Amino acid sequence: MISLKQFKYFVEIVEAGSYSRAAEKLYVAQSALSRQVKELEDELQTQLLTRDSRHIQLTPAGQLFFERSKRILDDIDRTVVQARQVGQGAQGLIRLQHSSSVILTPALTGALGRLLQQFPGVTLDISMAPSEDQTMDIEEGRADIGLIRMPTLRKFPHIQARELITERLVVAVSRHSPLAELDNIELASLSQEPFISIPHKDRGGLSYLVANLCLDQGFFPKPARVLSRKSSQLSLIEANLGIAIVPECMQLMAPAGVRFIALSRGTLFTKVGLASRREAEPLVTAFADALLRELTQSH
Repeated sequence: MISLKQFKYFVEIVEAGSYSRAAEKLYVAQSALSRQVKELEDELQTQLLTRDSRHIQLTPAGQLFFERSKRILDDIDRTVVQARQVGQGAQGLIRLQHSSSVILTPALTGALGRLLQQFPGVTLDISMAPSEDQTMDIEEGRADIGLIRMPTLRKFPHIQARELITERLVVAVSRHSPLAELDNIELASLSQEPFISIPHKDRGGLSYLVANLCLDQGFFPKPARVLSRKSSQLSLIEANLGIAIVPECMQLMAPAGVRFIALSRGTLFTKVGLASRREAEPLVTAFADALLRELTQSH
């Protein structure tokens, strides 16, 4: 069983650049460090370091182990700090990401405002990222909570994605498009229209969902000559460069030259999910659970 001490010793040796300097910093014998690294390599059944009397060098396995060990130790440090802060009144920074198609509606910002009153010691760092990137960022410790468009394609062992809200899909077109005169439209009739957004082979989210809905109608979205993602799509649609199927919340940020048309014969929906680590820091878990309650109760 690998011990926390071995993680710490290994990282210190690599960062110090030698066993002797690491031993001085840790106030332990150099022979003790050598023994811990040898036991670690035996446990992993692979060599992590090559060394001579003066220098050390990481093997490819050692480089990977060093990077992951640093992350583990950083996570432990943050957990200790967060647990202490929660016990002293829930203080800390929470990094929240949202997809460009999950816009900050009055309902969402209102919910966040109410939660900040419930968690007076919390500061939110809000940024935008694609849904697929959000789950990776949370998995690798660069973010805490994500507001994603479901589904995402890549699955990570520590990430849970809980359904948050359901939104109706509509067709966004330019006011100069012949489609702008319609009150509703069949999805199948869009087979010859150029779509501003088509799915990326490695990403899920809204464009992936829309492509599958189109495939159910017997066609794949025809790509426009100009492609873009979410919020910038609306400006391209206004210029009559193509159309897109978007959540109805996008109407809140649409330029004046964009029209939205209902899809007929059965309303189509998209789902927003709340992504977080299954075993996140206590403060993050409490905030994520409260946000889930706030938004599911208000819809």
